[in-house]
Amino acid sequence: MRLRTGVPRIVMGRGLTGRRSFGHAGLALLVAGLCVVAASILLSRLDPGTEAVKLCMQVSVAVAAGALFIAALCIRRISEDRRQIAESEQRFRRAMEDSAIGIAVVGLDGRILQTNPAFAAMLGYSRAEIEALTFFQITHPDDIQIGRDTMAGLKAGTVNSFHFEKRYLRKDGTPVWAHLAGSVIRDERSGRPLYLVSQIEDIDARKQAEARIAEAETRWNFALAGAGQGVWDLDMRKGGTTYSETWVKMLGFDEGELDGDPNCWLTMIHPDDRQTVAEADRAHLDGKTPYFEAEFRMRHKDGHWIWILDRGKAIERDEEGRLVRAIGSLTDITRRKEAEARLTVSAAMLADEKERLRVTLQSIGDAVICTDAANRVTFMNPVAEKLTGVAGGEALGKMLGHVYWAVDEETGHRIGVTRPAIGGGQAPADQNSRAVLIRRDDTRCSIRQVVSPIINERNEFCGLVIVFQDFTDARALQRQLAHAAAHDALTGLANRSSFIRAMEDLVDQARKGGISGTDSGYQFMFIDLDHFKLVNDTGGHAAGDALLKRVAEAVRGVLGPEDMVARLGGDEFAVVLKSGSAAGAKIAARSIIDAIRGLDFAWDGRPHVIGASIGLAAIGASCGEVDEIIARADAACYAAKAAGRGCVCVAPDGEVMDDRMEPPEPLAAAS
Repeated sequence: MRLRTGVPRIVMGRGLTGRRSFGHAGLALLVAGLCVVAASILLSRLDPGTEAVKLCMQVSVAVAAGALFIAALCIRRISEDRRQIAESEQRFRRAMEDSAIGIAVVGLDGRILQTNPAFAAMLGYSRAEIEALTFFQITHPDDIQIGRDTMAGLKAGTVNSFHFEKRYLRKDGTPVWAHLAGSVIRDERSGRPLYLVSQIEDIDARKQAEARIAEAETRWNFALAGAGQGVWDLDMRKGGTTYSETWVKMLGFDEGELDGDPNCWLTMIHPDDRQTVAEADRAHLDGKTPYFEAEFRMRHKDGHWIWILDRGKAIERDEEGRLVRAIGSLTDITRRKEAEARLTVSAAMLADEKERLRVTLQSIGDAVICTDAANRVTFMNPVAEKLTGVAGGEALGKMLGHVYWAVDEETGHRIGVTRPAIGGGQAPADQNSRAVLIRRDDTRCSIRQVVSPIINERNEFCGLVIVFQDFTDARALQRQLAHAAAHDALTGLANRSSFIRAMEDLVDQARKGGISGTDSGYQFMFIDLDHFKLVNDTGGHAAGDALLKRVAEAVRGVLGPEDMVARLGGDEFAVVLKSGSAAGAKIAARSIIDAIRGLDFAWDGRPHVIGASIGLAAIGASCGEVDEIIARADAACYAAKAAGRGCVCVAPDGEVMDDRMEPPEPLAAAS
């Protein structure tokens, strides 16, 4: 028969008590019987009338009654024990079935005698499937020895309970981490181990999270160590500053030795640098600079000085603006400083090194990349590392294209940075103000670059110095200024000057092609609003400005994307229709009039209704200059107003004619 859960232990304990109670009851009945038999024998030998007979009978009856009472108590105890056994078994079974944690009963040979649904579901088996296996079959091969050691310990009597972590194998073969806690069930008399009861908790998610955290921390520490950077963390709530292991080792101290006093680092700064550092620190604390950055010397624990680049930023302030927390990094730039010093000395001895140092120092405020004659990177400053996204140590010795890839902003073609052709004199620098730097992660930034060749005293090419700046903001400002110069600030439409230039181009095209105004397909439209003055007089210029924006949207919405729309000034607008006949232009003009008249505009609760009068003029080779075309269209618009407003008039060459398409609707007021 299969063993079921942990109930056998409970049954075993209560069963022994029940058997003992049953034995006591039998003994009591036996004593009672013996007393009756003894009394019968004595009575057969004694005189029935004697006192001895009476005494013997009394003793026999008392002993028999006592034995029967004891037997009754034992039988009652047996019944109570059996009831408690049943209740205990039911509670244990219910707890096992309903437990959210896996529970398993395992034999000494590793066979799974019984399990609960939680454990079966954890490994993707049914209960019948998993109870046909051994623990060794569902354990990860690398962790089988853990179970074997536990079995060996319990058989030797050295293990009574256990808890450890190991990996199981799900039905689909994937591993899952679990925490086991259990105990050994032993025979109460002999102490021999019978089986194990284990609780199995799924900790796979926790293990994966711990692995990710450890991996991230390892990458972070390797990145800091590889870059030679230490991190400091000032937290006023904790009462001081903590430093990373790299930070303290950089200065020769042990981990934690410098933690505490937030001003300790100031005492370690070279006296000649303290004032500069204090001013930079104060400027950032007062909010005058977005971050703290300074280069200075700090005293090593053994007494020598090392150069430090310190960058930091306040990340939390209290309600009164006082610093609460700041984080920053320290980089040992001693080698860089020493290299700079060696370059300075070498510049006085070697002419080509002098030229390299001169070009580099002139450009040091910007991003700088230097190459050798084979176009391999020999130097990158921090600004270049930041803009390219490539660390200087990684870039050294690599081909320039691995680090720096620039394309033309307009054409998208790569801007080559190669060895220039050297003639009889010094090769000039190559400048480009519309370059775009493409980083490894495909992000871009606009730059302005200057590529200067390095030529030694023997007129030999030694390499390049590429100086470039982040020009993204300046380029955006240029585009904004160009847009503002060509567009009306209020409506966003083309302004008068840019519109006139565009019309001049169209007239030139018509002249070169010998196209007449009828055949060109270009029609000029002069639009003047009706009753707009009343809006300005009653609602003020704010109302007028708001209405002009609505009018611009209405006109733009009627026309096609290739048509040109401009605000000439005040309430005057202009349109160039780039496609369609003169008849089509009249229809478009009528649509504009209807759209403007249909505007639902109110200001301060007062509705306003306006209209528009339009004059049309063709654009062609024989139509004259731009000013003449505009003048004819303006005259036609004036004729439309004189004809009652809200209509369209066409102006042929040199003459204004009324071509009113339909009577205008009555308007509320005159402009």
